[in-house]
Amino acid sequence: MTKEEIKRLVDEVKQEVIAWRRHLHAHPELSFQEEKTAQFVYETLQSFGGLEITRPTKTSVMARLVGPKPGRVVAIRADMDALPIQEENTFEFASKTPGVMHACGHDGHTAMLLGTAKIFAQLRDHIHGEIRFLFQHAEELFPGGAEEMVQAGVMDGVDVVIGTHLWSPLERGKIGIVYGPMMAAPDRFFIRIIGKGGHGAMPHQTIDAIAIGAQVVTNLQHIVSRYVDPLEPLVLSVTQFVAGTAHNVLPGEVEIQGTVRTFDAELRQTVPQWMERIVKGITEAHGASYEFQFDYGYRPVINYDEVTHVIEETARELFGEEAVARLKPNMGGEDFSAFLQKAPGSFFYVGAGNVEKGIVYPHHHPRFTIDEDALEIGVQMFVAATLKLLAGAE
Repeated sequence: MTKEEIKRLVDEVKQEVIAWRRHLHAHPELSFQEEKTAQFVYETLQSFGGLEITRPTKTSVMARLVGPKPGRVVAIRADMDALPIQEENTFEFASKTPGVMHACGHDGHTAMLLGTAKIFAQLRDHIHGEIRFLFQHAEELFPGGAEEMVQAGVMDGVDVVIGTHLWSPLERGKIGIVYGPMMAAPDRFFIRIIGKGGHGAMPHQTIDAIAIGAQVVTNLQHIVSRYVDPLEPLVLSVTQFVAGTAHNVLPGEVEIQGTVRTFDAELRQTVPQWMERIVKGITEAHGASYEFQFDYGYRPVINYDEVTHVIEETARELFGEEAVARLKPNMGGEDFSAFLQKAPGSFFYVGAGNVEKGIVYPHHHPRFTIDEDALEIGVQMFVAATLKLLAGAE
């Protein structure tokens, strides 16, 4: 199929894709609560005909398009959940749900995959193999919806899987490509320093949890700067330090929380050991005690080179050399990695920012939005790349 034919098919569904995105944006639902969203997706898919539609979990949807001739199985994933953010945009389709907002582009992802499904439903008689459309719940909240869908069997028999993220830092018209490691494993830690509280004027009668906690925070940074090769990606961020209730009281406890981001599996296992050794040493030195908890989050997203090459080739053929943006890995997290445990695949970015239109706010910001002209670009990428992958292009 030529790029002109793909463009014509996408043009026919473009306005519907925008309308679906706006409906979803106006009616966001939080992770694991996407009941109305999933029902909307289910009913919209039913209207296309020719699809086998199921509900792998309470708030997810899978549609299978099985062609008349045997072939490969290609899965395409879109996430559907929103965030606990009060929207500050004023356009007419802004969130109607107080305190909940599509501030990461998942409304656009869902709309693009619906458009892709509608196009392929029309092409069913020409498909060799199977396409699975995976509408995933709960990307934003660990343990994540991807793992649940995998456990429900949505990836059984899949040969290759692809997904995308509308990306506001990237200009609309660009396709962001990352070979190999793309997004990090987002892990979380909790530390409680247990000292002895007392009067702020009599610190000698206390075991100062705040002073001990401050030393813990600064010493944890030695892990990044002194324990690990400077060329090895690692982030250790303390994001919460909670203690005290009054200006003249030294509290007996401090709670510290934060995140660790890694790509390397061995380093991911070693960092919490180093962390606890530091916490243990500092607290013992000052007569305090501690509690330490480390929770592993999603696996890192590591793209397969062969599939990523197909994505890059597709972008170049559709939009030209200038559209391809080779990007560096980033330390954000994504549970698309769960699908990659079952089949080779690639995750890519569709540029959705536009300075001229004032679309400049970052993801998870109360004024975040996307350039809706990016939606048709995403659908074109899904359609063209899927056709290549069905043909075994990688």
